[in-house]
Amino acid sequence: MQENTTSTKIKMSTSTKVFYIICYAVIAIVTLVCLLPFIMLISGSFSSEQAIRFQGYSLLPREFTTAAYALIFKTPMTVVRAYGVSIFITIAGTALSLLFTTMTAYVIARKDFKYRNQLSFFFYFTTLFNGGMVCTYIFYIQYLHLKDNLLALILPSMFNVFYLLIMRTFVSAIPTALIESAKIDGAGEFRTFFSIILPLLKSGMATIGLFLALGYWNDWYNAMLYMNDEKKYPLQYMLYSLMQKTQAMSAIASQANIQMADMPSNSLKLAMAVVATGPIILVYPFVQKYFVKGVTVGSVKG
Repeated sequence: MQENTTSTKIKMSTSTKVFYIICYAVIAIVTLVCLLPFIMLISGSFSSEQAIRFQGYSLLPREFTTAAYALIFKTPMTVVRAYGVSIFITIAGTALSLLFTTMTAYVIARKDFKYRNQLSFFFYFTTLFNGGMVCTYIFYIQYLHLKDNLLALILPSMFNVFYLLIMRTFVSAIPTALIESAKIDGAGEFRTFFSIILPLLKSGMATIGLFLALGYWNDWYNAMLYMNDEKKYPLQYMLYSLMQKTQAMSAIASQANIQMADMPSNSLKLAMAVVATGPIILVYPFVQKYFVKGVTVGSVKG
């Protein structure tokens, strides 16, 4: 009997090891597949334009050159200023959006709030119908006077109904007994929200905050609509403008039969992607533990 038990343990241990080996192998393959495009992106950004045009992309740079980065950083202060604008609108926009989203979700999740269903329908209705781009542009320019104002880069993306509905699910999972206990202890609504509710929403806020930060960081469309002052261009729109100017120069040169083989075009696009993607990647490790918890909340209930 003891020998059978021992052999069963050995078999289970061996099968477990095999299972882990297979899992790690699959994860390694998936990781490699995800990393290869980014490696090719970096490699292409350091390759010459002629090498990319005639030999294609590769994992290692061909005819190593930093011409694309030299073009981007030709005026370093412009890039630094664009980085500053992007960092500011990303931090400010994400913080304000999280604040208003969590506060609104807390209100419509409260069962003792009389008009929570009507208010929820109002928010949901805006996901089906909206005023359109023209009306939105007129509202921001003529009524709010946000032309060349950094608020024009923050307000349009500050409130997302989809994130609101997700956050309401997080708030609904909090026991109402905590809110009632706070009331008994004499805490007001704001004290209850900031001292009790908000700390319990860290996982949800980290999950939504990551997507909000990515949205603000990658946004260039609002800058195209509302910004004329180059000093207030975010990084994405600054790089977009540089790309447009480079393409215009190439088109003019081709019409005038001027050789511009050394002018980076494809490598410039890759270098722009590296410059724009690099900083935001550093944010993910700090929110990873909350992100994993946030996307799985509610999947298992006891």
